[in-house]
Amino acid sequence: MAAEGGSSSGTREVGEEEFFGAESGWVEARTTCDHLPSLCSDLSQIPLPDSPCSRCYHPLENWLCLSCKDVFCSRFINKHMLKHHEESGHCLALSFSDLSVWCFECDAYLDVQMIWQLRPVYEVAHLLKFEERPSFRAIESLQLSSDQGEGSS
Repeated sequence: MAAEGGSSSGTREVGEEEFFGAESGWVEARTTCDHLPSLCSDLSQIPLPDSPCSRCYHPLENWLCLSCKDVFCSRFINKHMLKHHEESGHCLALSFSDLSVWCFECDAYLDVQMIWQLRPVYEVAHLLKFEERPSFRAIESLQLSSDQGEGSS
């Protein structure tokens, strides 16, 4: 049986709040972002996922700026995406590693499944990286039923 806190066996009981929070290493992505107006108007053509950083030419851990479509390396390489954000104010970026979207202003990941404006660039990046379309959760029917429920009251 697991003990509260530490024990000689090295196990401990984990509370539900830890399991669903930062202690577990799992982070819930935001479903809204006030910075979406800064998205480039044409994200249907983007650099290939294996594009190097435009500053140091490092080939790995690169991010696509969703405002200007330049590619920069992550904070784990030479921090060029972070520096680009600080210099330009461009705050939305897509990771070519895992296709996650980060907002530097919100300091959070954004849910590409729930934020309609991010779906096109995610789909293009997924096609370029995996040569197939991504699957999206069936949220359209949930939103329709929610909208109908609000209109009937």
